[in-house]
Amino acid sequence: MGVKKKKEMQVTALTICHQDLETLRSLADVEGKNLASLLLHCVQLTDGVSQIHYVKQIVPLLEKADKNGARDPTIGSCLGILAGFYLSLSAKNPLKRVLASSLNGLPEFFLTEAVQSFTSRLQEELNTTDLYSYRKVIDNISSCMENFDLGRAGVNNLLKNVLHFLQKSLIEIAEENRKFAGNHIVQTQLMNDLLVGTRVSVMLVQKIQDFQGIHLKASTSPIWHNMCGLLSIFTKFLSDDDLLQTIQSTSGLAVILFIKAMFHPPEKIPDLISSLLLRSVDCASMPDWFLNCCRSLCCTDVSQSTLLFLCQGTLTMLDWQNGSMGASGEALLLNIVHVLFTLSSQIKESTLELFLSRILASWANSAIHVLESSSPSLKDSLNGNSSVVGRLLEYVYTHWEHPLDALRHQTKIIFRSILHMHQLTTEKSDSEASGLAADRFICDLTENLLQLEWHVKGKYACLGCLVDYIGIGHILALAKTIPSQILEVMGDQSLVPYASDLLETMFRNHKSHLKSQAVDTTWIDEWHETWVSPLLFILCEGNLDQKSYVIDYYLPKLLNCSPESLSYMVKILQTSADANTGSFNSRGALGALMACLRTARAHGHLQSATDAWRNLVSSARIKQGLIHQHCQVRIDTLGLLCESNRSTEMVSMEEMQWIEFFITYNLNSQSPGVRQQICSLLKKLFCRIQESSQVLYKLEQSRSKHEPENELTTQPPSVSLQQYKNFMSSICNRLFEALFPGSSYPTRFSALTILGSIAEVFPVPEGQVQTVYQLSHDIDISRFHTLMECFTSTFEEVKILAFDLLMKLPKTVVYFQDSEKLQGLFQAALELSSSTKPYDCVTASYLLNFLIWQDALPSSLSAYLKTQQTACGAGDKSAIVVERNTLMVIKCLLENLEEEVSQAENSLLQAAASFPLYGRVHCITGALQRLSLNSLRLVSEWRPVVEKLLLMSYRLSAVVSPVIQSSSPEGLIPMDTDSESASRLQTILSEIQPRDTNDYFTQAKILKERDSFDLEDLNASVPNLSASAETTGKERKTCDVTAQMVLVCCWRSMKEVALLLGTLCQLLPMQSVPESSNGLLTVEQVKEVGDYFKHHLLQSRHRGAFELAYTGFVKLTEILNRCPNVSLQKLPEQWLWNVLEEIKCSDPSSKLCATRRSAGIPFYIQALLACEPKKGKMDLLKITMKELITLALPTDDSRSTVPQVHALNILRALFRDTRLGENIIPYVPDGAKAAILGFTSPVWAVRNSSTLLFSTLITRIFGVKRGKDELSKKNRMTGSEFFSRFPELYPFLLQQLEAVANTVDR
Repeated sequence: MGVKKKKEMQVTALTICHQDLETLRSLADVEGKNLASLLLHCVQLTDGVSQIHYVKQIVPLLEKADKNGARDPTIGSCLGILAGFYLSLSAKNPLKRVLASSLNGLPEFFLTEAVQSFTSRLQEELNTTDLYSYRKVIDNISSCMENFDLGRAGVNNLLKNVLHFLQKSLIEIAEENRKFAGNHIVQTQLMNDLLVGTRVSVMLVQKIQDFQGIHLKASTSPIWHNMCGLLSIFTKFLSDDDLLQTIQSTSGLAVILFIKAMFHPPEKIPDLISSLLLRSVDCASMPDWFLNCCRSLCCTDVSQSTLLFLCQGTLTMLDWQNGSMGASGEALLLNIVHVLFTLSSQIKESTLELFLSRILASWANSAIHVLESSSPSLKDSLNGNSSVVGRLLEYVYTHWEHPLDALRHQTKIIFRSILHMHQLTTEKSDSEASGLAADRFICDLTENLLQLEWHVKGKYACLGCLVDYIGIGHILALAKTIPSQILEVMGDQSLVPYASDLLETMFRNHKSHLKSQAVDTTWIDEWHETWVSPLLFILCEGNLDQKSYVIDYYLPKLLNCSPESLSYMVKILQTSADANTGSFNSRGALGALMACLRTARAHGHLQSATDAWRNLVSSARIKQGLIHQHCQVRIDTLGLLCESNRSTEMVSMEEMQWIEFFITYNLNSQSPGVRQQICSLLKKLFCRIQESSQVLYKLEQSRSKHEPENELTTQPPSVSLQQYKNFMSSICNRLFEALFPGSSYPTRFSALTILGSIAEVFPVPEGQVQTVYQLSHDIDISRFHTLMECFTSTFEEVKILAFDLLMKLPKTVVYFQDSEKLQGLFQAALELSSSTKPYDCVTASYLLNFLIWQDALPSSLSAYLKTQQTACGAGDKSAIVVERNTLMVIKCLLENLEEEVSQAENSLLQAAASFPLYGRVHCITGALQRLSLNSLRLVSEWRPVVEKLLLMSYRLSAVVSPVIQSSSPEGLIPMDTDSESASRLQTILSEIQPRDTNDYFTQAKILKERDSFDLEDLNASVPNLSASAETTGKERKTCDVTAQMVLVCCWRSMKEVALLLGTLCQLLPMQSVPESSNGLLTVEQVKEVGDYFKHHLLQSRHRGAFELAYTGFVKLTEILNRCPNVSLQKLPEQWLWNVLEEIKCSDPSSKLCATRRSAGIPFYIQALLACEPKKGKMDLLKITMKELITLALPTDDSRSTVPQVHALNILRALFRDTRLGENIIPYVPDGAKAAILGFTSPVWAVRNSSTLLFSTLITRIFGVKRGKDELSKKNRMTGSEFFSRFPELYPFLLQQLEAVANTVDR
């Protein structure tokens, strides 16, 4: 903690070309006082911040020269160089903004010359021909238009050239983008350039005054031609679905803006746009320039997205204020909303749905502006009872529970706008005369909302809008118990945020209303009765979840609104606490009291802890709460002691005693949630101690200056500091005592987590920062051994906590005194890494990492290094030591692994029984993950190690893959070359082998007569095969090997190999070119890793193996997706087409597994699709879904059964994948059709896969089922909402029901 240094601003220094530098040197005067000297000093600096100080001196120097009247001939050249400065800086460099701000204050005498200089330099920029430099020029044009007078004048002077440059750059960038189709990294940059170029074109037309009368100019002028060219480009962009939707959206704005600037007379613009939107353009009456530029928009087959973005451009770029467009503008407004309603029933893509909701909200806002000065006919068309408002409300009702949060938010905005529109359409005189009760629309709307069930999330936001519009009084008159009703639903976590926000809106509105009407303070009693009494009832009598959510969400908001209500609540709860202290299952009034006090203190409504104890609650109550039977009462009481809204609030002696009392009885809590809360609250307390100790240190320093005593403390600061130190030491003693051998997991978890928080909060002091306590001072040799003992725990979480704690301690605390101990510890780690107990290798990994990072490895390991010493600076010393140690350990583990793999190649049974191979691989992966692999120094030594690791991974995988890829891996003991049972095991394998292909769907496999055997013969030949097989282990000891041991060895080995390969691909730098010196992975090696994952994902049968291979493969695909190498970047796409072709071909000899839910095939395709950039067009997903749905639908060809099963299983996996998000929703109707039609298949495998797919789709549509209630209100939606989201399912389901009904009738 301590005093944090302010982060220094990073500014890139400006540089200039050699010619300008020589010019400045020639112009600088001897005294160094003219502008050239100032600029020369500035560019010679290498620090951007220092250059800013020089830039700020430019204008004062010129002002001084202006006052003196002396005309310096060098200033003209300097102004040109300054223009070069500005244009050379990047758009986000603070220097650019400072320079623009300074030049805005240029004396008038120099303005003409400065504009000429700037225009000249800008012209040079516009002459750029390098396509990849266009973006910099476009950024400069944008910067010139933003609060920079010289820049704007320069752009004005060069308007024709600027427009020509924008036209040329957009055409060339768009063409380059087409050339790089498929290379999404380059395309992303080029599309971003297109987007910026389009935005700058829009800004130019909006900010340059010359465009206001451009339609009056001759159509032969260059500016007119450039404008027509740009309009044509934006029209193409608007209709190009291969571009990003943000580009299309911005192009829609540009098209409308350019039409507005160019079309004459302006009165006809609304009619023109209406005809575009309604697809009824009369081409004969349109000017030639418009038809040439926008002919594609005049067709009848304009796409949905084009119409949508034209609507957006119309609402954004036309002036809707004060009804300036007259009757034609009002007609256009109505036409827009009808087009939007039509589109809402057609659009299925989630991103376009979101655009539509925002555009509807924008339309409602524009309608409000028009209604403020509109004709009576428009008011009739937009009042509450009109069809337009009715359809808007229908849109709100069908989308207010949409899965996209942003879309749900738009429905709230639209609803609020509907109320505002209704208010504007209602005559003031009518509303004043008859009052709210006569407003039928509002009354019906309110009643309809109140009648809805409380599980409807959209109800809360709409009621909140109504409260703001009509006040809470009307609603309370209709439903007096509404506060209790809302509090009742707060036991459901998904509804809690909505309910608490609505309650806050209501009680704040009610308080304002009561205060405005009251003449005394008695109004507070009515407010308490309405809002506080239901709260207290829930706190005392409600269920556990309900209480927790009310305390977390509702209570803080209530206290923030009315802090004075705390004393009222405490008074009632104090009275009840004597009779209702609570029990194991109930918090009682005591629990409610502690919760209220904790919340009040955390939000600053109790000034200090002392006030709380003295005035509100006794010490006995606090102790009673700390050891209460109910865990949440204990947590709330602890929170009352630890939390404060001020981080520097002193911790009193009494509080420290209570904390010690609490820790004594609460370290062994069995609830993970309670343990986490205890550790979190204690960390807050430690932070308070550290922060308040800094205040005490400052007070102690100021005492010598005889300053008045601070109100924070009533005793000398040194006494408080000593109390803090004693308290922390006492806490650590208790925690280490709890780490005795054999202590439970909860106790160890709590103690180690709290100790880790102490080490983090009280760091080793640096510089002048003082710390009141250091954990290292209280750790001796026995406590160090206690922490090391934690590595032996069977719980990995304990190992992680112990490791992290040891890493936070200074190295001087680590007690290693002789090489024998080091050798013994390292040897123990090596033995654990080959143990048959899976958790032992985890222990070995943490132990080895600890020895690596503490530089405590045996000296004998140095033989593994070729480079004994590496030159490095003092700052790099620690990093190079860690890298060297990691390399030595990995080489040692690799050497042992090579020997063991060689033995496993002879006898897998022996390996499974004596030295399972996965432990070594796990330790290698663990060591690599903690090393920064992008900044390695010993690259020459790492390269052969990486190559060995890859080869060893492939060898190990080849040993274990026969078991994993068997159709029945769970009970298989593979054949060993030296086994007496070879013949009978071979018989088992030959029986199993045919099921590794798909031909068992078409023909049964009949064993040959000579291969038949009976159980007695098998038992005689292979004694106890069903139980175990004997083998001789590494130590020449006879041991039993069960099928389960072999399987565990194999699938864990596959798991660790997959994670190692994924880690290598994810963390190691790749060679950009074959001869690159900085990369460790070659392109060929990456392709080999990809082929390895492909082979095992598509052929493994054991779920554990292919699920974990999937984890490694995902890491690889994420890297390939971001890889600049085009051949690597396109690999996922190639792999995807290959596997889809293999699925479609339905070859009986295919190794693809059609049982086990297609095994690893869905995982393989999931990984390939999930890596596709989410901000792109998701073309791979679209094509894949189209192919899969075609395969999943029934056909007359009986040979298509296997592809259909694969397709159904893959679709199920894709619909379950949360990473695909809303992008998968448009395919739900087709998926549902495939699943329902699959129910009628005569093949059981198809029916089974269809059932699984249908179940997944139900979850995808209605959400995950959280409770056991079959009629759960949370997992359902109205028919109108369902069919508005999936309109294609309406005729399909109707057809299927009709077919069933006809069958039933017969």
